Amino acid sequence: MPDLPTPQNAAEAALFSECWDAVLSYADLCTAGSAAATELATEAFSLGMREVRDAEAIAARAGRRPARLPRIPLLLTAVRGTAADWETQGLGHRLDPDLRLWLNSEKAARYSGPPLQRPLALRGLRDLQAADAELLWLAEVEALPLPVVARRLGLDPATVADELTQVRGLFRDRSHRNHLDTPMEPQCRSYARLLDAVTRSTAADTPDDLSRHLARCVECAEAAACLRLHGGGLPAALAGGVIGWGGLAYLERRRRAAEVRLGAGRPIAALEAGPPNPGAHKAKVVRNGLLVAAVLVSLLALAVSMMPGDDMDNGEAKHGGSSDGQPVVAAPTTSLPPVGSGTPVSPDPSESSATSPSGSPSGPKNSDPEPQGTSSASAENPDPVESARPPVCEVAYELVNQWPDGFQAAVTVTSAKALTDWSVVWSFPDGQKVTQMWDASFTQSGGRVTAKAADYNKSVSAGGSLSFGFLASWQSKNAPAYDFTLNGQECAKS
Repeated sequence: MPDLPTPQNAAEAALFSECWDAVLSYADLCTAGSAAATELATEAFSLGMREVRDAEAIAARAGRRPARLPRIPLLLTAVRGTAADWETQGLGHRLDPDLRLWLNSEKAARYSGPPLQRPLALRGLRDLQAADAELLWLAEVEALPLPVVARRLGLDPATVADELTQVRGLFRDRSHRNHLDTPMEPQCRSYARLLDAVTRSTAADTPDDLSRHLARCVECAEAAACLRLHGGGLPAALAGGVIGWGGLAYLERRRRAAEVRLGAGRPIAALEAGPPNPGAHKAKVVRNGLLVAAVLVSLLALAVSMMPGDDMDNGEAKHGGSSDGQPVVAAPTTSLPPVGSGTPVSPDPSESSATSPSGSPSGPKNSDPEPQGTSSASAENPDPVESARPPVCEVAYELVNQWPDGFQAAVTVTSAKALTDWSVVWSFPDGQKVTQMWDASFTQSGGRVTAKAADYNKSVSAGGSLSFGFLASWQSKNAPAYDFTLNGQECAKS
């Protein structure tokens, strides 16, 4: 397994913590196996960080802010670009077959072709100020609660909803201008102003001739999705237009992940603790001026509306989507990584759970809310018969990567008997706190962590293994986890 990208400073460490699960989730959609997903995500993340550094260096020399996509979509497009490189280098067999077809089609060429022919959502997002683009993406595509978005970007939680409304309006304005600048057929241009007016209305039906045109013209349908801010179609327009292949499946994954976090009581800690954005206030001042100018040139809306936005949301059946509208998520293979291999299974963020509030670390026995099948008395006076029995499980704990205030680890447990469900519990000795987990849900109380099976990997055959991975924070010391149990029974270290 390749080493994960090593952050060079605190800013890059924060970027890794905030964005890694999103990058790995999309890489999982793009590949044919978990090992390939991790390698693709690793290469893409390193590429994306280099692009960020280069853009910032060029902007610093020119005395201006760097012009680029927000951080998460930039890294997701790096995944797509790295996948294209794999296809060129003869590594296409490691990619999803549908992605390979897409990479060799005219659809993929649009994302790297002439700027005026690229998808409208991609152009519109790049045209926004960096802080505004971050706000739009985090709220619409990543589906983060607005208080979390406000904290991450350094905005006022009391006004962030109003700011998001303003940014949506600016995105629409940029999309309208870019649509008019796009080279298009005469028929498309004849509908351009009507399309602008129609998408402002929530009341009436779409004219039949415009509806038929939108059903046939991909570019005008994309424009309609970007211009129509009501109806719930904007997230799909952004995900499909910026990411390309797998955009709607990725959007569904992020929606499910957000629902799981909210259902658990609060968002995960890593999402709450992002560093404030120093450009947020400046973006707000400039944005207000642009909104005033936009009002002066707005057109009178026609009393009609365009086609329903749900058509855009449900059009993902071809890639990554199933017949019922849900994305196809690669199920884990029955042959999981061997004990000690350290290969983490690619994550589905929807299976993550929230970090439970925890106090300072305490002893593993006293802080554990679940029975562990051992006691201090039995540890001091082991029964010779019990000691002679082989362990019911063996565990391999691997520190995959570490940076100044965080780390990634993988856990592989081999069970001597078949399981229909499982719960793995362990202790941290130095106050480490889990922030994200894939292929399992988790809770933490003090230094004691409980990881429970996801819906799709509860069954383990006799002699088989289960695996999951996680991100966590640490301070001053990061000693290995210890005292592992499987379903309340002690595990031996392999």
